[in-house]
Amino acid sequence: MTTEPILDIQKLVVRFPDKTVLKDIDWTIQKGDMVSLIGVNGAGKTTLIRAILRQLRPTSGQIVTHPKQIEYGYVPQFRNVDPDYPLSIKSFVGLTRLKHRLPFYLPKEHQALVRVLKRTNLVQIQNSRLGKASGGEKQRAYLAQALINEPDLLILDESTASLDVQAKNELMQLVRHLNETEALTVIFITHDFELAKQYTKKFAFLHDGALDTGAIEDLTDDFLMKHV
Repeated sequence: MTTEPILDIQKLVVRFPDKTVLKDIDWTIQKGDMVSLIGVNGAGKTTLIRAILRQLRPTSGQIVTHPKQIEYGYVPQFRNVDPDYPLSIKSFVGLTRLKHRLPFYLPKEHQALVRVLKRTNLVQIQNSRLGKASGGEKQRAYLAQALINEPDLLILDESTASLDVQAKNELMQLVRHLNETEALTVIFITHDFELAKQYTKKFAFLHDGALDTGAIEDLTDDFLMKHV
C-alpha cells in the first residue's frame, strides 16, 4: 500500500522573545491518517496548529502541503451556546457555506448542507434550536460546520473536552467512521491519552519543544512516564 503525504513539516522553529516553543519539528502526515497530537499544557500544541493553519509565521523551517493549497476544517473546544440562541442547527451549520448576501442557499449550497447533516447524524434534529441541543449535539453541529466545505484536513482542537463520556465517544466514533469510509485526514488534539489510544492510529507527542511520533500502540505507560 502506497502512502502520500498531505502535510510535511520540515525543521520548524517558533521562537518568541522570551521562549523557544518549537525546536526543529519534523512531522509528515499522510493522506487518510488519523493522528493524536498530545502533550501537557504549554507544550506548544496550539502554537503548532496555528502555524499549520497559517495563523502564525514560523521563525524558520517550512510547512508544505500536498496539493499546495488545501482546505482545513477546524472544530474548537466545546463552547456552550446560550439557550436563547435563535438559529436552528441547520441554519447554524450553513453559516460557513454562505458566500454571498442572498437570504437563501444556492442549489449547490443546499446540497452540501443536506449532505453534511446526513454525514453527522443531525437530520432528525436539524430544525431544533441549537441553544436547546445537548452538548454532544452542539459539538456535532460544530463538526458539521467544519465539514461542509469538504476539507482535506480536519483538526479537532480539544473538541471532546467538557463533554460527558457518552458524547465524547459518539463524536469520536463519528470522526473515526469518516476517516475509515472517506479517508478523511484527522489531527485530534487532546490531553486524553485513553481516548487517543481508542480512536486514533498514530500519535505525535510534544515535549520540551520536540516532537516524538509513532503508532498508537507505542503510546505505552512507560513512554508516558518518561515524557509527562
